[in-house]
Amino acid sequence: MNKIIKSQNEIKPLDHNPAAMYLVGLSETGRYTMRQALNTIAQLMTGGASTVESFAWHDLRFQHVTAIKSKLESAGYKPATINKFLAAIRGTLRAAWLDNQTSAEDYHRAAAVKLVKNHTLPAGRELQSGELSALIEACEDDKSNAGIRDAAILSVMYSCGLRRDEVIKINLTDYETDTGKLIVKGKGSKERASWITGGAAHALADWLLIRGDNPGALFIPINKSGKITSYARMTSKPIYNMLQKRAHEAGVNHFSPHDLRRTFVSDLLDAGADIVTVSHMAGHANVSTTARYDRRPEEAKRKAAGLLHVPYRGRGLLQTG
Repeated sequence: MNKIIKSQNEIKPLDHNPAAMYLVGLSETGRYTMRQALNTIAQLMTGGASTVESFAWHDLRFQHVTAIKSKLESAGYKPATINKFLAAIRGTLRAAWLDNQTSAEDYHRAAAVKLVKNHTLPAGRELQSGELSALIEACEDDKSNAGIRDAAILSVMYSCGLRRDEVIKINLTDYETDTGKLIVKGKGSKERASWITGGAAHALADWLLIRGDNPGALFIPINKSGKITSYARMTSKPIYNMLQKRAHEAGVNHFSPHDLRRTFVSDLLDAGADIVTVSHMAGHANVSTTARYDRRPEEAKRKAAGLLHVPYRGRGLLQTG
């Protein structure tokens, strides 16, 4: 690690900084998350003396990445978090290799560090049907244009299982009103078709009457007076803030934007949809990712647990005289 620590103050210009080159290719949310990960790694490996900008990423080798993985495990990070950090390192080292700052051999050796096996349940929670209804009702109670827009956003996020970044990337031309087909731009610029039906189609139709047919993003900013300010894209932060606002109005416990996606997968599987189809609808690269959100095995285990009998008679402490 001496070489890395010694060169920490040799800050490269942004167009030759491997971390900066890697981060610029990510979505807004991904950029924020992976920047935090890289910053944690830089500080962890230099005792807080280095940052994303000053850490010598191009000097990382297989033994360094192995040490980073070990330090993260010792620090108590969850497997999913460690794997996210390792993915950030791989992306940064790939940028260093493409910029001729490290050799192909050193890059591939460092990238070969194995991920941590993840047996934990995915974070977050599923929303109950009553909670979803309360959220939509809160939007409908808001008679401003924002209320209609937010109802449409909520409906589309749930019925299509969209990520925040996917919502803000949708253009008006990506939606076919006559068929309900919606083109979604997912991770890695991959596209998939989603279908807007039922209540979601009605909510989106009401929003389009207000939005109009001006070119631009499907979901656009609205100011405090309820007026459309532009047809440019919203950012992911206002989407998050909107969901928290509607949750507060509806009396719904805290949930993340990703929890709508989690609920989408779980509800479809509960309804009997084929897991491969659901995986394609969610834009998952692997069916095993979809399976992690399948709550049916847990329900089966809960019912099985109820078959057991514990012969505890109690002391009558809960009885009232």
